[in-house]
Amino acid sequence: MPDQVAHYVDERSGRTYPLTDPLRWRGDDGAPLCVAPLPGITRDDVDTARRSLWRYRAALPAPLDEAAPVSLGEGCTPLLDGEWSGHPVSFKTEWSNPTGSFKDRGTSVLISFLAHHGVIDVIEDSSGNGGSSVAAYCAAAGIRARILVPEATSPAKVLQARAYGAEVELVPGDREATAAEALRRAATTPYASHNWHPFFLQGVKTLAYEIWEDLGFRAPDAVVTVAGAGSTVLGCDLGFGELLAAGQIDRLPRLLVAQPANCAPIHASHRAGVEAPVPYEATPTVAEGTAIRHPVRLPEVLRAVRRSGGEMTAVPEAAIEDAVRRLAAKGLYAEPTSATAAAAVDAFAARGLIVPGERTVVVLTGSGLKAAGAMQRIVSGGRAS
Repeated sequence: MPDQVAHYVDERSGRTYPLTDPLRWRGDDGAPLCVAPLPGITRDDVDTARRSLWRYRAALPAPLDEAAPVSLGEGCTPLLDGEWSGHPVSFKTEWSNPTGSFKDRGTSVLISFLAHHGVIDVIEDSSGNGGSSVAAYCAAAGIRARILVPEATSPAKVLQARAYGAEVELVPGDREATAAEALRRAATTPYASHNWHPFFLQGVKTLAYEIWEDLGFRAPDAVVTVAGAGSTVLGCDLGFGELLAAGQIDRLPRLLVAQPANCAPIHASHRAGVEAPVPYEATPTVAEGTAIRHPVRLPEVLRAVRRSGGEMTAVPEAAIEDAVRRLAAKGLYAEPTSATAAAAVDAFAARGLIVPGERTVVVLTGSGLKAAGAMQRIVSGGRAS
């Protein structure tokens, strides 16, 4: 791993920061940070003896080339060939990760970084999956975790985080109120934020590397995913971008990104053709994992979509719930947030963005076991509001 790359960068201002401060998770002016561009790896750099995302360790920044991984066997999730509305697609079932969602990719790398720097306690805010993931990896690392979640979070997700030994605090109000409370406390406690911390995205980018390996070291033509804060979008952009820079693929796959119509701030800005927030009306959504009204990396997500030649769509609640049932009929038990990506296939296909003869990967981010209440209502025939 090249040792000259050892800093964060604020893409908005160009300002840089060292990686050595475990309390550093954003710029001095409040802007989000990323790890400075990395050169990518070749197929010969994949450690095929390791059955986890750490098989791509050579693609991770220092100090993770030397740090002891905090790993529960995350990654190496199945890629299942199937179809959706007559369109051949491959489903990447990220609920096969240890805590049941794709978040484990980012969390493994983030907690490994913090543990390497001697961190003994962290704070995290989450609508559920991120919190339970941080709780699990902190347990594995011997780090104390306090998880703040909205008071309406699915009980199954709260229970899971508490089972790992985390202190879970229910915060009155919505997802934004929970984030605001976490920000207040992050001044004195390392902030293990899956929305803010740059090392979380370094873990999520292994999703792109893994899809590349799954397909015989080739890129798909399109990746369909769902966005709340947009970490899967940014992870795919990072990973496939590094592979392109390393000469391992000859083009970026189109990133086709869905949000629930009830909470679609990134889609609203995309439709307006700008990289800044625009006014939109947000209402409750069954896809609770995407109920983020003010994504902190909104401009970066928009640039990633456009850089890939991709597109966005907003999915109505009824279509999300129908997708839950349709996936279950295929043996795929996806929570509503995850099913939003499958529902979007119909919209993208209607616009000619899913092309016969091309390879399309649909990322299913989380298990239906995470949202037992919503799943009970959907499966029993309750209607979306």
